Amino acid sequence: MKKEGNQPWIYAAIPDSIFILSPPFLVLAIILLLPTYFFDGAAVSPVVWIALVLCIDVAHVYSTLYRTYFDKETFNAKKNLFILTPFIVLICGIIIYSISGSLFWRIAAYLAVFHFVRQQYGFLKIYSRNQNTGRWRSFLDSLLIYTLTLYPILWWHLHGPREFSWFVDGDFIFISAAWLHQPLSIAYWTIISVWSVVELRSSIVQKRFNIPRFFIVAGTGLSWYIGIIVYNGDLVFTALNVISHGIPYMALVWMHGNKKFTKAEAVPGTEKKGIAFFFRPRNILVFVGLLILIAYLEEGLWDTLVWKDHPSYFKFFHFLPKSTDFYLAFIVPLLTVPQLTHYVLDGFIWKMRNDELKWKKVTLDK
Repeated sequence: MKKEGNQPWIYAAIPDSIFILSPPFLVLAIILLLPTYFFDGAAVSPVVWIALVLCIDVAHVYSTLYRTYFDKETFNAKKNLFILTPFIVLICGIIIYSISGSLFWRIAAYLAVFHFVRQQYGFLKIYSRNQNTGRWRSFLDSLLIYTLTLYPILWWHLHGPREFSWFVDGDFIFISAAWLHQPLSIAYWTIISVWSVVELRSSIVQKRFNIPRFFIVAGTGLSWYIGIIVYNGDLVFTALNVISHGIPYMALVWMHGNKKFTKAEAVPGTEKKGIAFFFRPRNILVFVGLLILIAYLEEGLWDTLVWKDHPSYFKFFHFLPKSTDFYLAFIVPLLTVPQLTHYVLDGFIWKMRNDELKWKKVTLDK
């Protein structure tokens, strides 16, 4: 940890601020500056679609490869997990999709929500790692981050369909329980208020304000509340959801890899080749470029075999045969294996408490 201004940065103040903390605020600023584009109902331009879907949403899933299958040490430490997970995900997916396509997408949507929520929880814990404030404060932090993320999701469930979906129309279950609106709203604002007072008091007593921790909380609260509750727009939701999640994740993967392999190469006699190549600052575009290439290949299969929304973007794939409903029961689960595997493995590779894979020791502890 570089203690610039005694702050618990992951890498350093500037890269952390740009790639992990600022994305939700930058998206909100763009929305405010270009309201017509976001709300006039016009079709999303190819550039925006490619940037959001290909270069961030799908690409960030594959950045897990650098952290798992491409990292020999990590792969060997959890070999059974990494080998078996994709096969188990595929088999379960085929069974569920064969029963019901809508059930498959519903389960996938709720797994995605859990994954997105846990990422924010993880970043909060990372930036709170030096607080030493006891169990009560840790509990309050956890309660806050779950409140900031789950309240908008519950609100969505209680208010019915929006102009956007997580994956496909009808993937969420909607509940008719108007009586819950007020108590949930009161609880939401009460928890935020209590946490804010406690945080302010702690900052005054310790004479230290944790900057990244504050911006993780503020960015999470604003992006989830505004993206789901305030604005009822597909592009607004997608931009806030995808950018606020995908860019910080890819940044964390690169920061960890850079620290790990920079340390390894500092050992006399260590060969400077292999995966370390991707984590050198001068090669960061190669790191991202490989992810975008793989994302393009996956999305080409999705669009040609399943969605057929952007045929002009994927002309290279037009030789593929048309899919029947029977084959979709195998194709859809197969194409979702990378994404669902990403969700599962994330529950293991970023654990801080036991740190079996020593990522915390390498990336955060100094």
